[in-house]
Amino acid sequence: MKDISTLFASMVFNETVMQARLPKDIFKKLKKTMSLGKHLEPDIANSVANAMKDWAVERGATHFTHWFQPMTGTTAEKHDSFISPISGGRIIMEFSGKELVRGEPDASSFPSGGLRATFEARGYTIWDTTSYAFIKDGTLCIPTAFCSYSGEALDKKTPLLRSMEALDKQAMRILKLFSNTDAQRVNTTVGLEQEYFLIDKDLFLKRPDLIYTGRTLFGALPPKGQELEDHYFGCIKPRVSAFMKELDEELWKLGVYAKTKHNEVAPAQHELAPVFMNTNIATDHNQLTMELMKSVANKHNLACLLHEKPFAGVNGSGKHNNWSMGTDTGMNLLEPGETPYENAQFLLFLVAVIKAVDEYQDLLRVSAASAGNDHRLGANEAPPAIVSMFLGDELTDILEAIDSGSAYKGKVKSEVEIGVTVLPHFPKDATDRNRTSPFAFTGNKFEFRMLGSMFSAAGPNIVLNTAVAETLREFADKLEKSKNFNQDLATLVKETFHKHKRIVFNGNNYAGEWVEEAKRRGLSNLKTTVDALPAFISKKSVGLFTQHHVFTEPELHSRYEILLESYCKQLHIEALTMADMVRKEIIHFCISYQSEIAKLLEKKKTIGGKFDVSLEERLLERISTLTSCLLKKLDALENAIIEAKSDREITEKARFYRDNVFVAMSELRLISDELETITAKKYWTLPTYGEILFSVI
Repeated sequence: MKDISTLFASMVFNETVMQARLPKDIFKKLKKTMSLGKHLEPDIANSVANAMKDWAVERGATHFTHWFQPMTGTTAEKHDSFISPISGGRIIMEFSGKELVRGEPDASSFPSGGLRATFEARGYTIWDTTSYAFIKDGTLCIPTAFCSYSGEALDKKTPLLRSMEALDKQAMRILKLFSNTDAQRVNTTVGLEQEYFLIDKDLFLKRPDLIYTGRTLFGALPPKGQELEDHYFGCIKPRVSAFMKELDEELWKLGVYAKTKHNEVAPAQHELAPVFMNTNIATDHNQLTMELMKSVANKHNLACLLHEKPFAGVNGSGKHNNWSMGTDTGMNLLEPGETPYENAQFLLFLVAVIKAVDEYQDLLRVSAASAGNDHRLGANEAPPAIVSMFLGDELTDILEAIDSGSAYKGKVKSEVEIGVTVLPHFPKDATDRNRTSPFAFTGNKFEFRMLGSMFSAAGPNIVLNTAVAETLREFADKLEKSKNFNQDLATLVKETFHKHKRIVFNGNNYAGEWVEEAKRRGLSNLKTTVDALPAFISKKSVGLFTQHHVFTEPELHSRYEILLESYCKQLHIEALTMADMVRKEIIHFCISYQSEIAKLLEKKKTIGGKFDVSLEERLLERISTLTSCLLKKLDALENAIIEAKSDREITEKARFYRDNVFVAMSELRLISDELETITAKKYWTLPTYGEILFSVI
């Protein structure tokens, strides 16, 4: 492997490359465009495009693509070569500023939720100058936003960038009140911990459910799962280590700051975490990470599973969204400092986040809602569907003292003493960690743990950015009119915490008592995606997003339609896959096994004598009864699938899938999994949980 410092960003047209290849005046103008969000002038675009093309061709690129993130949750790209014909049947390599800045994919072939009809095909991709271009598989990839001919956002990046601008605008108003004249911009930053499973590809290809849906629709638990907790942080197996090494190298080439890797709790589960970046860049990098995880795994004859719950009964996979706010001068606005009770600016931003999470808890729940994540939330280290915040004892005590008007008696920072002389003492952190909390303060950031592993990180951060922008707007409106700033600031912090402290919970979020306590506090408990999604188009949500120009009302409704359609389609595919597997495979496993038992029973009876046939009779009766029950449950599922196709309004259709199709699927699985436990392996040829989870050595 090359030296990491040489390898890193070797395939990225970053600031260092720009400075070396662009004229000084062009570089200066481009940097201003990137840092301050200014419009890109045509002369700059042409110069950048030519330099970008030369750089890419030198590194073997033959094509370019506008790399964007439609509302499928994945990425999209259409490749065009650099070649342009000239006389004599020859070509030259060309790339114009117009091609760099704007592309034109088909806007009607991507999910639009009614924003685009089939005959309204024109759409545009527009270069996001704040995210560097890179080379992947011999193609120059230009990160872009995607909009329709009439300007509606058809992607996840455009509203994310809008939300970042909204928060920047309101946070800068607050900073000016604190006489901060150095900062020119406030950015949100994100670190995304990506969990995933690695299994043997040969076994993966023998499971139609994994191929079609990303999760196992059938499967009895093996004798050993994650009970011994021996996989977490355990020694990484050689085959997995080789995968991780190549993944790191490929990510580093693309400028992704892959930092941490380790085994997760469930067998075959792992995690990768990068360094924090500005939110839009972190989102781009996470999309690249998920894509490369799959392609690199394939090279190692492995399959990478990113579904939120690929295996029942063990931990699912999340994408922990570590979110914070900071200025372009390097100040973290959620850094408490040594004496947080004296840090008025920190306390104001802190209660702004508390207020935002409380007032828009339903929207945060929506941002983590999907058919896959419904299986994960509420157990095995995944937070429950009730949104709450963990602050830790010190911050909670500070805010409670402010609320009660009493003096805060700061705790003396202690050291952890382990009781072994040779081991050094070290300072104890101000807060513990809470693995069950959906939204936990972890030092100078909040960890939003509800996201599923397949999610684009854009959606949750759009909600966070916009909700906090709104609370900061309200604060700024009040404080800008203040005659006594310090007094009014203290009152605002106190009143805000008093009104919204119901959202703060530092205990065990899995406890049954918390469900009742949350209900008494008036917190929402939106257990399923279908329960949660209507909040996205409520009057309150529409007002929030439209006021800050993050979504138009039609854009909001389109996304609501897309989310519901995706939910229904996912369950429909799963139901069809289950029915297909039962009819074509599982029933035949059972019949073949019954036939063998029946032949043995008949042989014993024919021979006569004192042969005990009670075992065969009991086993034959049990498997025959279960197989008959399996057929009945299969008929019920297929009838539900047929009924689900009937003409229904999309919300009602989603409810039908949840209340009827999903229930029928669950009942069918129960019978199948019991049959798996009594059918001889010779006949049950689907790879089992035990084989899949412990196959990679």
